[in-house]
Amino acid sequence: MKLHDLELMSVDELWLLHLEVRSALASRISADKRKLEHRLEQLRLSGASEVPRHERRPYPRVFPKYRNPAKPEETWAGRGKQPRWLTALLRAGKHLDDFRIQQSSDRKRRTARR
Repeated sequence: MKLHDLELMSVDELWLLHLEVRSALASRISADKRKLEHRLEQLRLSGASEVPRHERRPYPRVFPKYRNPAKPEETWAGRGKQPRWLTALLRAGKHLDDFRIQQSSDRKRRTARR
């Protein structure tokens, strides 16, 4: 159908054409959807969707290096984003070394051997 054919059609004819196109699209979309759902079910049954999971590699334990003097249970290992208590105290004029946890002599010996 050419553009000039559409220009010659009345509004009623155009509306009927619109309804036909809409119903044809709806039936094709639903048929495609059924095909895709059927294919997805086949993939689920075949087990192709199960991806083998690898175990996470073991990371060494990271000991805390900094402690909150107001709440000693709050510590930070020095990795990642600084905790709020530390950033607030640093803004207040304290230094990072003020919060450093003193290493025990046993841990010092262990790290010296490496």
